[in-house]
Amino acid sequence: MSPDERRRPVVTGMGVVAPNGVGTDAFWKATLEGVSALDQVTREGCGHLPLRIAGEVRGFDAESLVEERFLVQTDRFSHFGMAAADLALADARITAGAHEEEPFSVGVVTAAGSGGGEFGQRELQRLWGQGSTYVGPYQSIAWFYAASTGQISIRGGFKGPCGVVCSDEAGGLDAIAHAAAAVRRGTDTVVTGSAEAPLAPYSIVCQLGYRELSTAQEPERAYRPFTANACGFVPAEGGAMVVVEDEGAARRRGAPVRAVVAGHAATFTGASRWEESREGLAHAIRGALRQARCAPDEIDVVFADALGLVEADRAEALALADALGPHGTRVPVTAPKTGIGRAYCGAPVLDVAAAVLAMEHGLVPPTPHVHDDVCHDIALVTGTARPAELRTALVLSRGLMGSNAALVLRRAD
Repeated sequence: MSPDERRRPVVTGMGVVAPNGVGTDAFWKATLEGVSALDQVTREGCGHLPLRIAGEVRGFDAESLVEERFLVQTDRFSHFGMAAADLALADARITAGAHEEEPFSVGVVTAAGSGGGEFGQRELQRLWGQGSTYVGPYQSIAWFYAASTGQISIRGGFKGPCGVVCSDEAGGLDAIAHAAAAVRRGTDTVVTGSAEAPLAPYSIVCQLGYRELSTAQEPERAYRPFTANACGFVPAEGGAMVVVEDEGAARRRGAPVRAVVAGHAATFTGASRWEESREGLAHAIRGALRQARCAPDEIDVVFADALGLVEADRAEALALADALGPHGTRVPVTAPKTGIGRAYCGAPVLDVAAAVLAMEHGLVPPTPHVHDDVCHDIALVTGTARPAELRTALVLSRGLMGSNAALVLRRAD
């Protein structure tokens, strides 16, 4: 056995900032009950835009969660990321200053799809409306994709391997895979995940170019994947952070081991080529299973990408059949994101959090807004949560620009 095989990456902490709740307890309760947080867009300056429905994080008090000196130099997406990281570290029982003597033992890897659109829009409006002297000095960093990684590492004093992944929505899973790889190579702890804030006016205008975006007027009809009436996805803000650690190091300090990061693989099939995503996603699933040394029929639940476009949903269902064989049509499939929206890179990390909680509680959460009209050959869980013995979960993600990723999680021993 090689040294990296002896270091098993595990999840010891999770922090969630989502439209249906802040913190894992609130998030899981709403997810399990199939509560929908989709509603009319209320963000200032968005009322005239054709996007009507989204998943907004309401009641998030950034001032009480993030220090003032960090608030003024960061965007809303970083506020979410820093708050979620704090929750994840607390869940992992890592206290402030715990790594002062070994700062290089902790790294940070996040994923970002849009960066700080709200901060950038405000500063550009000042530039064109008032002149360059009115532009704040933090414009150069607050909009940047790597801002959350930088601020989380600075706040925590973490000097281990740090990075940011930019690979569409699938980047949320890729970031966790990078964290797991760092742990296998010798880093004890990595804070990883993604949070997004794509609901500023400038950001929404950019998204209106996506044909996959739903502009439906009614929350209950806006995001209904795997149905004949699928009309695209609903965007959302928020996300989740997880703490990935070497299992040995975690157990030595008495930390709870919540799940094992067992396998991951990623592919690329091109922007909006949804029929081709069938092959790419199936290849990623096979790769993740191979790394996890997991047979197809060992998968107990699938957290689907669930784009909400008929051809994309059909490709995902076929990919499951291709990669899992007959088991792909029988294994429980769920898409809780239909109740909160698709938070781009943050979406699959929220699915990871839900998958860990599902394995811990032995319950598959339902897919909100989808009832009995599933038109693809999958066992989609709808209506109410389904009890099940869950030892292994498969989380899937695809990006609008063509990235595909699959992640296998195992329940902690």
